[in-house]
Amino acid sequence: MKTLLVELLTEELPPKALTRLAEAFAGTIEEELKQEGFLSAGSTKTVFATPRRLALTISEVSDTSPDKSIRLKVLPVSIALDAEGNPTIPLRKKLAAMGFPDIGIADMEKAMEGKTENFFYTYTAPGNTLASGLQAALEKAIRNLPIPKMMTYQRPDGETVEFVRPAHGLMALYGQDVIPVAILGLTAGRVTQGHRFMTPGEITIPEAAAYSTVLEGSGHVIAGFQDRKDKIRAVLHDKAQGDQVLMPDMLLDEVTALVEWPVVYECHFEPVFLGVPQECLILTMQTNQKYFALTDTAGRLRSRFLIVSNMETNHPERIISGNERVIRPRLSDARFFFEQDQKKTLEERLPGLTHVVYHNKLGTLAQRMARVRILAVSIANMMQIDTALVERGALLAKADLLTEMVGEFPELQGIMGTYYARHDGEPEEVALAATEHYLPRFAGDKLPGTPTGTAIALADKLEALTGIWGIGLQPTGDRDPFALRRHAFGILRILIEKKLPLSLRAMLFSAVGILAPNASFKDPTSELIPFIMDRLRGLLRDRGHRPDEIEAVLTQNPDRFDNILDRLDAVKAFAALPEAESLAAANKRITNILKKSDVRAGMVQPNLLQETSEQKLYQSMSTIKPDASQMFVQGDYTGTLKVLAQLRDDVDAFFTHVLVMADDQRLRNNRIALLTELHTMMNQVADISKLAA
Repeated sequence: MKTLLVELLTEELPPKALTRLAEAFAGTIEEELKQEGFLSAGSTKTVFATPRRLALTISEVSDTSPDKSIRLKVLPVSIALDAEGNPTIPLRKKLAAMGFPDIGIADMEKAMEGKTENFFYTYTAPGNTLASGLQAALEKAIRNLPIPKMMTYQRPDGETVEFVRPAHGLMALYGQDVIPVAILGLTAGRVTQGHRFMTPGEITIPEAAAYSTVLEGSGHVIAGFQDRKDKIRAVLHDKAQGDQVLMPDMLLDEVTALVEWPVVYECHFEPVFLGVPQECLILTMQTNQKYFALTDTAGRLRSRFLIVSNMETNHPERIISGNERVIRPRLSDARFFFEQDQKKTLEERLPGLTHVVYHNKLGTLAQRMARVRILAVSIANMMQIDTALVERGALLAKADLLTEMVGEFPELQGIMGTYYARHDGEPEEVALAATEHYLPRFAGDKLPGTPTGTAIALADKLEALTGIWGIGLQPTGDRDPFALRRHAFGILRILIEKKLPLSLRAMLFSAVGILAPNASFKDPTSELIPFIMDRLRGLLRDRGHRPDEIEAVLTQNPDRFDNILDRLDAVKAFAALPEAESLAAANKRITNILKKSDVRAGMVQPNLLQETSEQKLYQSMSTIKPDASQMFVQGDYTGTLKVLAQLRDDVDAFFTHVLVMADDQRLRNNRIALLTELHTMMNQVADISKLAA
């Protein structure tokens, strides 16, 4: 049992696909060797990925796979034997084709497969060699790589090869021994290349387990992707000298995939550029140049930034000056766009929205925003906030889409609208609404902070959800090109986390009414509500609530979500009570009785309560009802359920001693009325029958 090493040396691989390629390459090889029995229970895979190599090591690998017992189906008995029980010609041909021409009837077993009796032959196949097993695994790994774009190139010997990038070397070591495998016109050896510029010549790897150590020590290559990423993060923090480093994971991953020996240098740009909105400068540095911007502790951008180079030198002046020279035109462009955009107000840009098609069945962007504006005002009335601010904010919300800055950096839509609205002298809530109406943009993103932004954000998402669904473009399977699931999640998060007492159905009714004049539109409310409720289930599960607790609340088809978390907390607290199981079971029983009953329940008549148990239950219900009702009105849902838990003994006694379906029609009706009232009391917070096992 030794360590196995496989490395494929290539030209620079696509950085955004590097980790995916490395995991797929290593994962396929490991899985194939595991299936063939080369690995032990203690085998450990280590994946390596640099700009120029895909590699892995696996510990505790055997040089041969174990023998296998293989059972083959031969032929149905009816075909294999003639009337006298002798082998038929088809049987002889079949055995010969299988490679067993000399076996007889006695060597095979008869067994039923379905309704047919068949002959089966069992034999032991000798184990495979590691060289053979690795060759097959390597071929499958190369064949199944998730290559974003294939390249065709010609090797020095004239062979034409297709791969993600030209491959120059293959290494396969088993302990200290080379395994004779080949792929992409390459034959395996023990030689690799170190850093392209910092290591002259080839590097010989003496044994598989020493791969990463030798490569780092002699080759100036940190082979582990995560190791390089951790080093880059640590050095960035160190070089920041107390400032904050802006290092989104996507940027950090891409930079890690671009270097083999990361070195961080500090660069600067002229402070005059700080007059441009810092989001523009940050995006320019991150997107175009893969630089790391720095801010002070208050979040203000510094005029210095950090770069990650693939070259370590004692004289980095040329590297630093070169990067400073490259960033300057980018920042100049951003300043030019910003200054040009401010020569025209957002309101002056609005006519241009009439020339931007939103969807051929839903009209232009100007028509869409007219609908959003009407819907936002309707929601503002429900929220009882300033409708004038909401109407103005919705009018200008998308105007920045026609600016040069957003044309260059679409990621800045909304953000630039806020800057330009402030420049135009718009009220602060109107300016903020340009940014806030897009929120939340993704899971975990912040919510709108102002009432105006909140109303417009709800309107924007509801109009998109209702309009796109209403023209028949609802999500299917994994496809959701209009991000309707994200819009639904955004609506739910705003309503829940901001505790807005708004009716979902009322808002959908307003949206449908605004879209109704469109000839291509069909009211989607009956499909949208279940769709939104399914998103709500997922959102609540992600927050750690149990499915039965969620169903206890959602079965009641809530139309408002401002108190849904309080209800769930109450259900969770109730479920922990010793009375919960008994009351949940009783409530389930009551639900079933009421479903089957054809009695129209009226008021309970106390004079018809004959049994002591039903009298006691009614008395207890009457006693606790005022407290439970007051707690419910005050929003104390946990207190409501805890008060109702006091009924457990009386409910149990009722079902033990009282026959609900009495022969006397009056008694039966009165007991149904009692259960109906009890059912209403028990389920005003949630349907606790869903907690029953």
